[in-house]
Amino acid sequence: MRSIPLPVAALAAAIVAGTAAAQAEDPNLARNLAATCANCHGTNGVSQGGIESLAGAGKDDLIRKLREYKAGTRPGTIMPQLAKGYTDAQIELLGGWFAAQKPAK
Repeated sequence: MRSIPLPVAALAAAIVAGTAAAQAEDPNLARNLAATCANCHGTNGVSQGGIESLAGAGKDDLIRKLREYKAGTRPGTIMPQLAKGYTDAQIELLGGWFAAQKPAK
C-alpha cells in the first residue's frame, strides 16, 4: 500500500478545510442556496400553489426529506436529482433557512 506524501496530504486537507470555512463564513450562503428553490417553491419558500411551501416548515423535517431525496428513498420528479447536488452541510443550511422564513398566511 502506497502512502500519500505529506505535502500532498496537507494540501488536500487545507483545500477541504478552506472550502468548509468559506461556506461557514458566507452569511448569505443559505439564502443563496435557497434562491435556487424559488422557481418551484416560490420566493423565500412561499409557494404560489401547486408545489408545497417550504417557508416555516420544521427544520428537521426539511432536512430529513432532502436527505431522503438525496438517498433515493423518497420518490419525486426532479427533487432526487437536485438533492444529490447538495452536500450534507448545504442541506442543513437549507433546512434552517426555510424553517426561519415566515409562512404564507
